[in-house]
Amino acid sequence: MAELNRCPWCVTDPILMHYHDTEWGIPEHRDDKLFEFILLDTFQAGLSWKTVLKKRANFKAAFDQCIPAKIAGYSEVKINELLQNENIIRNRQKINASISNAKAFIQVQQEFGSFDTFIWQFTDYQTIHQKWAIPEAVPVRSAESDAMSKELIRRGFKFVGSTICYAFMQSIGMINDHLITCHRYKELKKSK
Repeated sequence: MAELNRCPWCVTDPILMHYHDTEWGIPEHRDDKLFEFILLDTFQAGLSWKTVLKKRANFKAAFDQCIPAKIAGYSEVKINELLQNENIIRNRQKINASISNAKAFIQVQQEFGSFDTFIWQFTDYQTIHQKWAIPEAVPVRSAESDAMSKELIRRGFKFVGSTICYAFMQSIGMINDHLITCHRYKELKKSK
């Protein structure tokens, strides 16, 4: 069987390849998964996505399966417990940001009925299908991620700069940034 064409960023690591083939760029509308990606992207800031993905199960276990209502209520005792947990990225600012983000996430849900309804407005409730032929052409931000970042910051979210927002948009399928030569590009474009 012939090897599938994939985006070059994933081909050297089985974890990245699995994520690329089964999650990256697939439109996600479940609030629980959207918050999980917000949490993971918070910890990714300044690090590689590979580092975060390798610790994903550990993050879910340490952060009560990424349930915003639980995280929003974390005490100093829980924060100190997380700072001692060698299985996650131990950064006080990012842990505190996760708590702030959980609170802001809940407020958005209450205002819009779901976080999904709020977040997908930045791409007019549809996936933007890019047409990149080479990895160097893929941007790290866009007008949409700039707008999303500005609004999330206004609502009290932390670690949500435009670059992080763009990565989030790629992850949850708001933007299809698979290269046009990648087997996933056409599959995702067909499924719209």
